[in-house]
Amino acid sequence: MKNSKKLFLFRNAKHQDVFDEMVNIIADVENGEFEKDVVDRVYEVVYKLIELAGHYGFAGNIWHNFIAFIIAHNENAFSLQCEIGGEPSESLTPIVMQDCKVFFNLINYDLKSIDKELDISAFELLENHAVRKNDTSKVFNERIRDCIYNLALVLEEANDAQDYYDIIKIFYNKYGVGDLGLHKAYRLKDEPENSDNVLALIDPITNTESISFDDLVGYELQKEKLIKNTEDFLKGKAANNVLLYGDSGTGKSSSVKALLNTYYDEGLRIIEVYKHQFKLLARVIEKIKDRNYKFIIFMDDLSFEEYEIEYKYLKAVIEGGIAVKPDNVLIYATSNRRHLVREKWSDKDEQHEDLHTSDTVQEKLSLSARFGLQIYYGSPLKKEYEQIVLELAKKHGIEMPDNELLAEANKWMVSHGGPSGRTAKQLINHLK
Repeated sequence: MKNSKKLFLFRNAKHQDVFDEMVNIIADVENGEFEKDVVDRVYEVVYKLIELAGHYGFAGNIWHNFIAFIIAHNENAFSLQCEIGGEPSESLTPIVMQDCKVFFNLINYDLKSIDKELDISAFELLENHAVRKNDTSKVFNERIRDCIYNLALVLEEANDAQDYYDIIKIFYNKYGVGDLGLHKAYRLKDEPENSDNVLALIDPITNTESISFDDLVGYELQKEKLIKNTEDFLKGKAANNVLLYGDSGTGKSSSVKALLNTYYDEGLRIIEVYKHQFKLLARVIEKIKDRNYKFIIFMDDLSFEEYEIEYKYLKAVIEGGIAVKPDNVLIYATSNRRHLVREKWSDKDEQHEDLHTSDTVQEKLSLSARFGLQIYYGSPLKKEYEQIVLELAKKHGIEMPDNELLAEANKWMVSHGGPSGRTAKQLINHLK
């Protein structure tokens, strides 16, 4: 009986141990082969499922949500083929159908019959776990949590394994699969460079800032250029790597975050990478190049001191290596320096020691030259700064006469590093 509930393709899922233990308990009780410790095992697995419910924001029937979670996250030959909109291989159909039968039987199994058999009240705790509107998740945003919740509801209403097959196939085609499909943004873990599983190094960022272009006052020309390049990228047209450079606090990083929130539903994903991780870039790109998403490799506040050589790895990845950069990957960077690599006046004093001074200069300028689109964000003029303050105050419900507000804005500007969007935002936070 245990073997009849084993999965073939949907193996090695997150929290596989919890799934396996549930299957074993059901099989043991059905066969009447359970030991005296089965009650402890039941309460332990129920405890784990309730903990996962709090972690992921499951609602309603926790066990059904957990199965939907396994389905949504399992990257396998079938799910990846469905993700890109292709028709799954015929050879996979009987294997997937077998797993669909397992899922169908498990979701329709009456767990409370085990409570009755063992004279306990455990599995009934997994039903109607919480009021859905009050659920929160430590891992998922509301959209992802609802996708999994709704998948569980649809599976509950399905009539047979064939329905499961069709439902799962549509789900993958619409939402994708795994962390790369469901989340918006990611960062690389600081794991050893020789890690075998590069995808394991890609860690989802669960809380991203909910900023939109409407929140960025001014810089209309800059935003227009950035949006146009990104939309071309999403449509499969030719697009450039982008360097957003200029003064601090002017909205460079916020513009990239706004892109993510605007175009996530169109398949845009962002992977944040720090310069000490550049050695991993080529391997990460190799792993994501065949996925059905558009990836922006994002490098925030990028710059290099003279003694830092990580930029050489970045140069090779952007342009110049043997491997062609895939069409679904672009690199966006922000920096206060246009040329990224620090240059000093003392460099001129050292030129007489360099046989080929022009080569040295080209070496330092060649990195920024690999960004085909360079967008300058300068500090706003005083009038522009005041306009930003007025619009942010209106947006955040600050009720104050304009002359008093601008007087406060000017005092705040003098003591907080000059006029910028960041300075204006900090003032509004202070007034709130």
